[in-house]
Amino acid sequence: MKIYTKTGDSGSTGLYGGTRVSKADAQVEAYGNLDELNSVLAVCLSSMKSANIEKILQVVPQIKRIQHNLFTVGAEVATPKEKLILANGKNRLSEMLHSEEITMLETQIDSLEQELEPLQYFILPGGGEVASHFHVARTVCRRAERSLVFLNEQIALRKELLEYLNRLSDYFFVLSRYASKMMGEKEEYWKPGHAE
Repeated sequence: MKIYTKTGDSGSTGLYGGTRVSKADAQVEAYGNLDELNSVLAVCLSSMKSANIEKILQVVPQIKRIQHNLFTVGAEVATPKEKLILANGKNRLSEMLHSEEITMLETQIDSLEQELEPLQYFILPGGGEVASHFHVARTVCRRAERSLVFLNEQIALRKELLEYLNRLSDYFFVLSRYASKMMGEKEEYWKPGHAE
């Protein structure tokens, strides 16, 4: 089977189940942003492994779990609503990502924050290579979240999807600070009008 099908040459693509939509469709934008975030996390993982610092490597399993969860969210977003709902009225993918994953992120955030100084100022993205990659992940995650919010205004999504993306960007922010500390890098605070 060839990787190119030519079916999208006119600017359309297929949702899960075969429905054709424009590549500019809100559903396509949303799962495309999720795919981009997943790819950014691959760069984060590579950077973490290159750093080879035990306390950073301990986070690798959680990042891999998040990658699987993002695929799950993408699958739900890429499925036409009529194909998601079963005869009993339940969402057939609802058990694949649920509130337990959100709670797990919150637990991880709380655990990481215990090792950090309280944040008193805005910090600039940076703080070393690993931290910088997680800042990129944070911003791409926010874009993915915005695209899900936009899509939700057109077709109602499960609230867990929006909550998960919202919490995930917080997790990446804290993780960037954690990586900076573990790498012995200094955070740089934002000083309006005093760039050095």
